[in-house]
Amino acid sequence: MSDRLTQTWQWQSAQGLPYLTCSLLEAWPHGFFTQPFYPKTPEDLSKIFHPEAQTYRVKQVHGNRVLSPSEIIEEMTENSFPPADGIIANVENQAIWVASADCTPVLIGDEVTGNIAAIHAGWRGTAKRIVPEAIARLQVWGSAIKNLRIAMGPAISGEVYQVSEEVAAEVGESLFTDEPINSSENILNSLLNLFESPILPDPEPGKVRLDVRRINQLQLEQLGIKAEQISIAPYCTYQSPSHFFSYRRTHEKKVQWSGIVKN
Repeated sequence: MSDRLTQTWQWQSAQGLPYLTCSLLEAWPHGFFTQPFYPKTPEDLSKIFHPEAQTYRVKQVHGNRVLSPSEIIEEMTENSFPPADGIIANVENQAIWVASADCTPVLIGDEVTGNIAAIHAGWRGTAKRIVPEAIARLQVWGSAIKNLRIAMGPAISGEVYQVSEEVAAEVGESLFTDEPINSSENILNSLLNLFESPILPDPEPGKVRLDVRRINQLQLEQLGIKAEQISIAPYCTYQSPSHFFSYRRTHEKKVQWSGIVKN
């Protein structure tokens, strides 16, 4: 682990249990929580940050829909939260949360407006460019690209995430929206030629290893976001069983929560 990442990501403690914070988001109460907090709810976890925080979450469906708290309230029913995978907030003491267990949790803060976003970016949502979608909604609220600070939390790492070549190509195609590439093979070849390629070899025919967080990072860079505005947690959910649930590792439907509060 590099010194820079060690300095950027810090372990904190609440109720005697560990969670992660990122110094890029130090202006906002936030955390990437660990499996020992299970089965605490976002409503429970929000109280760690502010006793009166209003808590918002969605029914995650691996898409690219992003909602505001008012839209969540409008669509909520007695039995379920509305389907979406991202939340943006612009009112004080709004706490927004996403769940993950290998997918990438992304928290965003705007240093000027103070507005925030929480995003669940699995491979399907990444293929549909959910993080740029959330940023586009923040821009409607007045955000400038240069003012965004983005932290990607613990997720399954590319070195262990085996997927089919077809899945890798579907996710990778999200980087070539201006000039579409006409075949999976050509998409994979283009990805392999990128600096710090998000594609790694796999010994099984028809399979590769896919770094989903790297794809998200490249999508952000295409928006003009600079490297120093982004930090990726140096932890893999699959390889850190004492801290994080991993669906790929255990096939259990258990999650850890990541959240951020608007000041």
